[in-house]
Amino acid sequence: MGSTFILKVRISLKPLKPFFRQGSSAFFTPNTSLCKSSQLPLSARFLCTRDSNPSPGSREMDRRNRGGIRNGTIRRREEEMWEGAVKGSGKSSTLRQKPSFPKSVFAAGTAKRTAEMLKRKAALGGQDEEDPEGRTARAAGKVQPPDRPLSAAEWRQLKESLGNSQRFEIQMMCALFAYGAELDIAKSLLSFVAMETGTLSYELLLRYLTLCVSGGHDAEVFDVYDIMRGSFPSLETGASSLFIKSFSRTARWREAVSILHEVKKVFTPSSRNYGYVISAAMLHGDTTTAWALYDELIEKGLSPHQETWEALFKGVGETKEGKGKRAEAMSQSEHQERLLGILLYMRNNQIYPQHSLTSSIKSWFESLTGQKWTGSWTSTTPKGVCGCCGSELESIQLTAEEYQQLKDRVMTDIIQGRDVFNKTTPEELERFKAFVKRKPAFDVVVDGLNVANINKDKSKLSETLLAVVSELERQGRTVLVLGRKHMLRPSRSWERHNMDLIRQKAHCFFTDNISEDDPFLLYATLHSGNHCQFVSRDLMRDHKACLPDGATRRLFFKWQRGHQLVVDGCIAAGSRVRFQSIPSYDTIVQTSTVSWHIPYDDTEDRSTYEVPQRWLCITKKH
Repeated sequence: MGSTFILKVRISLKPLKPFFRQGSSAFFTPNTSLCKSSQLPLSARFLCTRDSNPSPGSREMDRRNRGGIRNGTIRRREEEMWEGAVKGSGKSSTLRQKPSFPKSVFAAGTAKRTAEMLKRKAALGGQDEEDPEGRTARAAGKVQPPDRPLSAAEWRQLKESLGNSQRFEIQMMCALFAYGAELDIAKSLLSFVAMETGTLSYELLLRYLTLCVSGGHDAEVFDVYDIMRGSFPSLETGASSLFIKSFSRTARWREAVSILHEVKKVFTPSSRNYGYVISAAMLHGDTTTAWALYDELIEKGLSPHQETWEALFKGVGETKEGKGKRAEAMSQSEHQERLLGILLYMRNNQIYPQHSLTSSIKSWFESLTGQKWTGSWTSTTPKGVCGCCGSELESIQLTAEEYQQLKDRVMTDIIQGRDVFNKTTPEELERFKAFVKRKPAFDVVVDGLNVANINKDKSKLSETLLAVVSELERQGRTVLVLGRKHMLRPSRSWERHNMDLIRQKAHCFFTDNISEDDPFLLYATLHSGNHCQFVSRDLMRDHKACLPDGATRRLFFKWQRGHQLVVDGCIAAGSRVRFQSIPSYDTIVQTSTVSWHIPYDDTEDRSTYEVPQRWLCITKKH
């Protein structure tokens, strides 16, 4: 190609200088388009290249060898940057007031508050918590982007000052994204790269596309879409997801549907991909398309995002297209049935809507013509009575059928699971089963080593355990203490007198020192019956993960919340041991003929094993 090709590049790029200064919304005008194959001769089309290697597998390997970021990472980051958009919205000052709920290890935010308290006590607070800008700089590879568009000469000088890195333009585009730089600066970078190399790589355009989408520059996205479609044989996951997101929020949303259908031929779209198009269809009045895609999402085993549900509950938007299609939309009764199905999906999967979505659910109920629903924000009493309507919530206790189902699964998958003999021996397990069989049913099973380590003073382990056992005995409980054989050897931590008293007050079983206590604890508790509780600070997450399906894991979590006793705070000498309260009600979406009770997230600090403390009460007036 030689000098002819370079000349075409320079002629093509010459008009870009005033273009960037003007801040036009177009990416490339017809006279300056670098890559549209319909407008350029064959030689100029090579200005945009994905890679010199046409093989997708080789292309991916080449990117990894050069230290590039794979599309999966790009996609995750691109999707995550939007997740904070709705967080915290809709929270009133009332919701921010400190609630007066009973202490519980399963209450939303407990783990976060405990971690922060321990961090303060240990003086472990690092600079990162106070310096998000520092994190941003490190994330961008410590490259400081310019604060204005640069000329080609200025970019060349900056590149030389940074060591003439072969990935300079990629690193700089990442930095522009990380710092939220102006789009014109990124355009000037593209102009410099095209003039220097005669090409814009697929990866560089993908980074630029991410910048455009994050900044809401949808007109730019349209141009990039035309360029990439005309220059590359196919689009990969990252680019497709970005185009779906951007097109879905514009009048060209139907093209996002087409891109989604193309994506399905190659891989399963993410729930985010579906969600963007569903939201767009609802906004523009095409409820048929919205619900068809929603059904497809569920059938593929994907979990919808909260924003998707919110769009469905908000209904047809106020766009011109949406207003015109109201008459064509599905009937109110059909739409209502579908939305109630979402609430039942939340119930069956133990999903808690965020405050923003819950507000949309409340508004939807109250907007139903002639049905007289009224929603109120509330909480429950410790006994499970709604603070608004006074109705009693469902019990946390398992039914006989649920209990037997859970017991069978735990025995099979945890007690007799594939790795059980990594935790004990066949002889020890059989010895324990025989021990439990000849004893009366226990009321409480105590994880002795776990409970003994509640206090920081490790010289008084037996004293701590004795205090807990004594309190349970005082309550008239039949107690089993699970320990390890080393606890029987007299020492400063394990005083003989205290251990003798424990053995007088409770049944005891001591496993080998290499054995794990939890399988024995679960076996004894479940074998003793639905009334039996257990004392431990262990949240059993590893054991819950051993269960085969989501329904059984949710059943285990329900049983755990209704049966696990946790010592409240430390145990002081001479003071009475107190346990955190066990709720009498289940925290799950609930309904009757005249009411709905929906627990919702009013905090960003809830861990997966915690449950919300706030409720939406929706009642129907007679």
